[in-house]
Amino acid sequence: MNEPITNIHLKLTGEDGNAFFILGRARQALRRARRSDLWEQFHKDATSGDYQNLLATCMKYFVVD
Repeated sequence: MNEPITNIHLKLTGEDGNAFFILGRARQALRRARRSDLWEQFHKDATSGDYQNLLATCMKYFVVD
């Protein structure tokens, strides 16, 4: 498995599986880590496919908990 782009942790387990909730959680995590510069590309990648693509993109950018 490839290493994520960042070392920012994103908690997805036990959370609402709603795509908008996940996107909000990701944006919040990027802001807290002062990496808002990644938001545009993350959002573009995450919304370019289905729900499985969203989860895969989260794993590409974040350490998913």
